[in-house]
Amino acid sequence: MSDWFHWINLAGVAVCAISGTLMAYQKKMDGFGVVVLASVTAIGGGTLRDIVLDIPVFWVQDTDYLFSTLGAAAATIAWLRISPRFPYHYLLIADAFGLALFNVVGMEKALIHSAPMSVAIAMGTITGVFGGLLRDVICREVPLVLNGELYAITCILGGLAYACLHYSGLDSQFCALVSVAVTVVVRLGALRWHWQLPVFKSE
Repeated sequence: MSDWFHWINLAGVAVCAISGTLMAYQKKMDGFGVVVLASVTAIGGGTLRDIVLDIPVFWVQDTDYLFSTLGAAAATIAWLRISPRFPYHYLLIADAFGLALFNVVGMEKALIHSAPMSVAIAMGTITGVFGGLLRDVICREVPLVLNGELYAITCILGGLAYACLHYSGLDSQFCALVSVAVTVVVRLGALRWHWQLPVFKSE
């Protein structure tokens, strides 16, 4: 795998670890809880992806991802010690960028291992949403992916943008950047203007 793929994967892990740490702070967890929640958020989706693709789990094969998780969690804790006020939108912004980065990482890894594009989009979505889903379940929150918000849909849209550019013969790095931009813009737009999917409910 190329260096840029390794670094974008590390960035995704770090951003998702920040998201998990912010949630642990909001829920007033102890130090062990912070580590657990940061780790689950950061590596949960990628772990499931690698198991489904039947390939070595990425953080077992390369411990840089564990150090990235712990380093991001420690840096977030230090920042919160200096500035203890917790604007909830920081969590949502960190989550949006982690979602976008992991979506691209999941697609790239599936394509590297010769998966068809439809499977790659599914693997990107799983990589993006599963860690956050586990985080929300542990914190006894309704997962964002299940409560009507544009969450998994943003990954699919980012994946479709990647696929269109890929089949146009453009460079994979450009495809990845556009995919990240589409996912982040749609997710932040959904947060700003309250775009939602129809929710199943009784009258």
